[in-house]
Amino acid sequence: METVTHDGRETAYRLVARGENATDGAILYVHGSGGTHRVWGAQYGPDGPAHPAVAVDLSGHGGSTDVETDPGLETLAAYAQDVIAVGRATGADVLVGNSLGGAVCLHVALETAFEPSALVLAGTGAKLTVHERLRELLAEDFERAVEFLHGRDRLFHDADPGVIERSERTIHEVGQAVTYRDFLTCHRFDVRDRLDALDAETLAVVGEHDQLTPPPSHEYLADHTGGEYAEIPDAAHLAMVERPAAFDERVAAFLDRASHGV
Repeated sequence: METVTHDGRETAYRLVARGENATDGAILYVHGSGGTHRVWGAQYGPDGPAHPAVAVDLSGHGGSTDVETDPGLETLAAYAQDVIAVGRATGADVLVGNSLGGAVCLHVALETAFEPSALVLAGTGAKLTVHERLRELLAEDFERAVEFLHGRDRLFHDADPGVIERSERTIHEVGQAVTYRDFLTCHRFDVRDRLDALDAETLAVVGEHDQLTPPPSHEYLADHTGGEYAEIPDAAHLAMVERPAAFDERVAAFLDRASHGV
């Protein structure tokens, strides 16, 4: 892991490059609520869709310093600065975000001077309403909240037990306070009236069975950005974990078209 210092804190990230490749044009992965860079292991690994590849730990996650911010726009802006700092340190200009990470990527593209060349928005939406019951559980009964998230067709459709165990362990390591802040930040996110301002080529990609951010949310993203839509069969919210080969193939095809202006 490497780190970059900015805004009085350190943000950790994992950089993978083949041989002596320069990092210009790297793809930067941004995890979702209660996650870390490790959720992208199949993407920044040797069989991922593009290299060089960078995966960030947002503030308070994994190896990154936490921030004292209120849920909502203040936290979203802090996470966006994490992404921008890593992007500038590595030369990454393609942003890939899942769930909360998608909201962060959209905030970067719409509200800051950082200009990504392409966006992949996975398991996310222009508005990210979190059900009241899940918000209550995250505040009052974290164990039940984690159990709820790992119910069928939420984070996963039909993942191996080991995959589910690793996901549960990661959320517990991130902890209740940060995960709750993440989900409240998602709940307050809404850029439906701003999507037509996006300049970057965009792919909205979703697991077929995702109940947290269902396919219509991604069809909306594609329709209102002039972007592409893709659905990953036999997967839910974390399609890049559950069906990495299908996810990576779809992202690689999009990035190839985007780089050639097709």
